[in-house]
Amino acid sequence: MLEWTFWIALITLFYTYVGYGLALGLLVALKRLWRRPQPLLLPAEWPEVCLFVTAYNEADCVAAKVENSLQLNYPASKLKFLWITDGSDDGTPELLTKYPGIRVEHLPERRGKVHAMNRGMQFVDTPYVVFTDANTMLSPEAIQQLIRHFQDPQVACVAGEKRVLAADWSNVAAGGEKMYWSFESTIKQLESELSSVVGAAGELFALRTSQFQPPSADSLLDDFQLSMGLAIAGYRVVYEPAAVAVEQASLNVSEELKRKNRIAAGGLQSMVRMPGLLNPFRVGWLSFQYFSHKVLRWTLAPWALVLALVTNILLVAGNSSELIYIILLVLQGLWYLFAGMGFMLEGRCRGNKLFFIPYYFTAIHIAAFTGLYRLVRRKQSVAWEQARRA
Repeated sequence: MLEWTFWIALITLFYTYVGYGLALGLLVALKRLWRRPQPLLLPAEWPEVCLFVTAYNEADCVAAKVENSLQLNYPASKLKFLWITDGSDDGTPELLTKYPGIRVEHLPERRGKVHAMNRGMQFVDTPYVVFTDANTMLSPEAIQQLIRHFQDPQVACVAGEKRVLAADWSNVAAGGEKMYWSFESTIKQLESELSSVVGAAGELFALRTSQFQPPSADSLLDDFQLSMGLAIAGYRVVYEPAAVAVEQASLNVSEELKRKNRIAAGGLQSMVRMPGLLNPFRVGWLSFQYFSHKVLRWTLAPWALVLALVTNILLVAGNSSELIYIILLVLQGLWYLFAGMGFMLEGRCRGNKLFFIPYYFTAIHIAAFTGLYRLVRRKQSVAWEQARRA
């Protein structure tokens, strides 16, 4: 039983972070042999679009974000700008009023991003809405690249690509985030081609205004629930790598864990509220993708990480004569030793990925347990706890 538990834990980890990507790549390759994807052309006439930003105390980002928004390559007469600044008390609403063409809707009370988003949608009068964050800069062609997909009536949501600025590996969070999102981008492109991408990132995604379904007020992952709700309804959520959203990395791993804790809690909440995503008869291939990409990461993988270490120790301590268990225990020991070194050297050592990759990977799995605790104890607020940026 001990050996079975160990190998099941190890296989779970391998499949979650390696096997799923390989299986996805194989399925997409087979699909391409069966039916080659057709190129998507730009529409003859661009529709009206609202660029929607929810912001809380983002005075430091306002000038850069507005300048970036005004430089987007989209017909000026067809692009509207809406900022919802509920609860901001650092001058964010006042700064925005200095820019003509920027509509600002403000309430002094802070009730969280979901409430601000739901309230703000009453002011959107365009057929399409693009959600983005105040601290995120968009590539010039981002809006065009998103909106062109809506020529397909089966497409209800288009997710953009998130990129993280990482100057060097002395910032573990920056290097870890950059590595993580590079990996995620590849997975999301394959998922989109096979069926639908598993969730849009809040930094940049678009949908039809008429198909917006307000998330419940206590939702922790509004972007995921919005996009996956449309997938459950029978529509596609596609990924557009040419629509790029760039943001600064978190200042350090402690700041990054503020985000990861919330995402972990929100992921578990979404699993409970969206059981239809696990029904292959309802959502097809998306069920396989959702289980492999999200469910395993949110639930089984963190526990598998613990079980792999504990059972390995017990096997070796029980005088197992098999060399493989000793080798694997040594490798696990080195992994956690390097993670500990990464923790101690964070911010003081440049360029040593040997320590920082294990540290970041281990830290985000700790966040899964923290997120579970916060969700069960109802300690996770719907109001974002902002992470300081590098």
